Formats: sequence, C-alpha cells, structure tokens
Amino acid sequence: MVQPSSAPTDPTESTTPVTVTIRGRLPDLQPAMRRVGEYVLDNPARVPAMTISDLAEVCDTSETTVVRFCRELGLRGYPNLRLALATEMGGREKSVDRPEVTGDISVGDDLASVVEKIAFADARAVEDTAKALSIPELEAVVATLVTASRVDIYGVGASGFVGADLQQKLHRIGRIAFSFSDSHAALVSAALLKKGDVAIGISHSGMTIDTIDALSLARSRGAITVTITNSPKSPISAVADHVLTTAARETTFRSGATASRLAQLTVVDCVFVGVAQRTYAESMEALRATYEAVQNRRTASRPRRSSR
Repeated sequence: MVQPSSAPTDPTESTTPVTVTIRGRLPDLQPAMRRVGEYVLDNPARVPAMTISDLAEVCDTSETTVVRFCRELGLRGYPNLRLALATEMGGREKSVDRPEVTGDISVGDDLASVVEKIAFADARAVEDTAKALSIPELEAVVATLVTASRVDIYGVGASGFVGADLQQKLHRIGRIAFSFSDSHAALVSAALLKKGDVAIGISHSGMTIDTIDALSLARSRGAITVTITNSPKSPISAVADHVLTTAARETTFRSGATASRLAQLTVVDCVFVGVAQRTYAESMEALRATYEAVQNRRTASRPRRSSR
C-alpha cells in the first residue's frame, strides 16, 4: 500500500490542493489540530495574511500545535502552509470569472443560494478529486483489474450505489464482478476469494466497519485490496494494498451528499476507462453485444402494432 508521505515537502511540488489534503486528514487529527484545520478550511483566503500567533489565538491553541498541524500535512512549517494556500487561492481566482461560493448551507439560505452552493460544491469535488488522484496508484489498480479472475466490490449506504455502478460498468465489458451492500453477503463472498482476485471497498469516511471487515477478510484470503475513500489515513486504508483518494466535503445538511458520490463516481469512471483501454478489442465486442441485447427493450425500438 502506498501511504501518504509525512516527510516535509515543498507545497509547490504537489498538484493536490492543500485544502484537499487538510480535508482528507481532518477526521484523524487531535482536537486542537482539528480546530486549526477547520479554521483554515473555512478561511483559506484569510490565513495567508495571518501570523502564526494570530492563527493560534483564533483557534484557541498554541503556536507549537500549528507547527505540528503543518507537519502533519507534510509541510516544513507555517510559512509553507501560507504559501500553499496563497498559491491555491490565486489559481482559483484565475480559473473563475466570479467570486468563489463560500460557506456551508444554512437554514436561512434562500433556494437560489442553496442551488448555487450545491452546484459549486459538486463541481469543486470533481475538480479537486482529479487533482488529488494518484496516477501511479490508478495505473496499479487498473493493471490488477485487467488480470483479475474476479472482482468483489463492497460498500454500504450511499457508497453501495457507487459500488453497483462500478460492478455494472465492469460487467458490461466482460469482467467478472460482484457488488455487495449487505454486510453478511460481503463477508461470505470475501471468504471465498483467493490469490488473483481483487476486492474493492468504497467508504467516504474510511471508517465504515462493514466495509473494512469485508476488505480485511478478502486480503487475508490472498486477494489484492483497493479502497476508494476521502480519508487516506483512515482505518480502511490500513487494509488496502492500493488507495484511490477522493476530495469532497460533506456538510451539515449533506451527509452522504451528492458531492461525495460524484467524487467517487469520478474515480470509478477513471478506473473503468483505464480497464477498457487496456482490453480494447475485448471490451468493444462486449459493449456491442450487451448494447444489442437490451436495444429492443426500448419502447421506440419495438415494431408498432397495426391498427384494425
């Protein structure tokens, strides 16, 4: 498994926005560092102008905690965090013609604001996921799926729908794949896996026990394990050989939100297209055959009955 590096780095060397990194690490941080992370996420344009003392004071913590927070992100110190935030905010200002939509949806927002905030959050989730996705990890996952004898996909709740989408896509190009949203069925299937099989666990938080247990059992049976998660240092990552990271933020009104599902579906599409590319002839034949199989199920395709 490729673990996120904890070594200090230059923020300009990474293509992953620093706010995406913070969001992924937030659930695993200690309370004091979590307060710093939450403040930075809520005020990404303001923090670059703040001293370390200012940030520590507004977060009710110490300067030492702020430094520890920066190192937890893989940065050398607070100046690097300020630079990374300033670079990210400057890039976003150049990429849009209107001010960035900020803030969570509140009870007092009118519907126009709700629509704007949802659309912005969903679009940003897809954009940030594309930046955060590790291409070497994606290539490794695609390679394992191309040669896999069988693919098990585990996900409960909203992640289960994403698992079903991935299963359907793989099945359409001739891959043997099964999706399980029931925890008992997932465990039974995982117990039957062997070397040469692949198991994929989908969990936004990375802390869903049912998915973790199924993926862990699959790994113990010799299967290669993959996770799609928003939190690369979460428990599910510890039982995965490969980690594909999403970048979406679930908010007060939007636990299990569309943004996190879109981020997961973005990764699923990348995986699917990668597999289809590497098995092009076989995949195109399977797509043709499956298309023809369901074509006459469309109302307009059926011959009309003659009227008497």
